[in-house]
Amino acid sequence: MTATALPASTRIAFIGGGNMASAIIGGLIRQGLPAARIDVVEPFEATRAALLQQHGVTALPAAGPQLAGADLIVWAVKPQSFGAAAAPVAPHVGSALQLSVMAGIRSGDIAAASGARRIVRCMPNTPALVGRGMTGLFAAPEVSAADRALAEAVIRTTGEALWLEHEAQLDAVTALSGSGPAYVFYFLEAMQQAGSELGLSPEQARRLAVATFAGGAHLAATSSEPLATLRERVTSKGGTTYAALTALDQAGVKPAFVAAMHAACARAKELGDEFGR
Repeated sequence: MTATALPASTRIAFIGGGNMASAIIGGLIRQGLPAARIDVVEPFEATRAALLQQHGVTALPAAGPQLAGADLIVWAVKPQSFGAAAAPVAPHVGSALQLSVMAGIRSGDIAAASGARRIVRCMPNTPALVGRGMTGLFAAPEVSAADRALAEAVIRTTGEALWLEHEAQLDAVTALSGSGPAYVFYFLEAMQQAGSELGLSPEQARRLAVATFAGGAHLAATSSEPLATLRERVTSKGGTTYAALTALDQAGVKPAFVAAMHAACARAKELGDEFGR
């Protein structure tokens, strides 16, 4: 099933209406799912108003019997809010497929809190807001092929999808691509700062940095060559790129970057321990 194959009769309920829920809702509507087929439970009035304005979706402040008709429940609350959010939802959604975009909360804990067994966990990232997301997915054993197809169809409205064999791998996905856009912005900030210090305007430096990152990523995506080979092709011995990379190596940037992602993965595991019960 592809994103365009999502049946128009599908009913989807979102628990939480923040940025990631909004990104998925926008993708669903662009693929032809009527706004009337989407329910959202969102306690914050400003967020409900934004969903109505942006997508024509009327969100409710609290869960109720209307959730019972959903084919799919999308858990899109913060991990620390999951327990409180699940209690009023659980009586109505046990028979539906559950799709979680929450970091850290494990499928067993989702099952215990919701009463459901058909659970797909996923870890999207913020480029989903512009249809360029990258999402890792894991399906519990009770999830059927049709369930997997439905979950993937929903996720592919926001970008790419990658299925994982083991649930624990989602913590690594969280560290790599879930948190990854922040790493990109971090390096872009540094490139903009350097460009400004070297005589460019901030606007010029930002434009050059963003286009370079986007172009490099596209080149990597369309090439089958190892990343090291692509890097070496830009790096002439004794040249400007060599000088830059030597400075980065001397500063220990690569091991620090790897250590940072290990820290993010460890924190994802901690979130499951802290908030999943």
